[in-house]
Amino acid sequence: MTSTEAGMDAVRGRVDPEEWRVRVDLAACYRLVDLFGMSDVILNHISARVPGEHEHFLINPFGMTYEEITASSLIKVDLDGTVIDNPHEEYTLNLPGYVIHSAIHGGRPDVGCVLHTHTPAGMAVSALECGLLPLNQTAMRFYGGLGYHEFEGVAVEVGERERLVADLGEHDAMILRNHGLLTVGRTVAEAFVNMHRLERSCQTQLLTQSAGSPLHLPAQQVIEHAYRQLRRAPSPDRHGRLLAHGEREWPALLRMLDRRDPSYRN
Repeated sequence: MTSTEAGMDAVRGRVDPEEWRVRVDLAACYRLVDLFGMSDVILNHISARVPGEHEHFLINPFGMTYEEITASSLIKVDLDGTVIDNPHEEYTLNLPGYVIHSAIHGGRPDVGCVLHTHTPAGMAVSALECGLLPLNQTAMRFYGGLGYHEFEGVAVEVGERERLVADLGEHDAMILRNHGLLTVGRTVAEAFVNMHRLERSCQTQLLTQSAGSPLHLPAQQVIEHAYRQLRRAPSPDRHGRLLAHGEREWPALLRMLDRRDPSYRN
């Protein structure tokens, strides 16, 4: 056993059950992003706040692909960039990952997870002057709830953090102009489902625009009504509650991962 393997093997023994649960969810999120075609080799990053440790968050070791991420392989870091726990000899943090994620976790105490991608569809829409259009029900989920952040170069300057937080505001999704997509959630599940739907919205917009036909948009009041309806899952559960996005989907997604490869739980 290598020292890295030994370090990863010891992680579960030194974290509490709540942190381990978040680690499993975050590792699952990495695997799902890869499974749904939203990863970029070793680039991009997803983070989750450590329960009970407001200043600490978990993020991927820079150099591992998303399909390799496990619960014990994640690095724990604080908002100042100090590594609290890293079981790896050969991997450390991605600097843009630290800048972007420390900004959001530091500025939005309600956020439990931050997810950033560089998908072709997301990058394409980020470069369109019109941004994301409310062309369909899925895209209307983000109407009025989407921030935009202008490109400033590779996000390695800590001074950009203030502007990232300001541009995200109270939204749960943001388009990074000429760069990619970013979503947040109170849970890992919510951030993932937000990203999946934002990505689908971008893909569908590009398909629609490529048809070369005039675009049909619903009436403005209908778009606004749909946005309000979609702030939470619009179908009530058996107790009549409207659930947060991700609550209903996440158990099914974990079952799907477990059928394919449960190693993310290690």
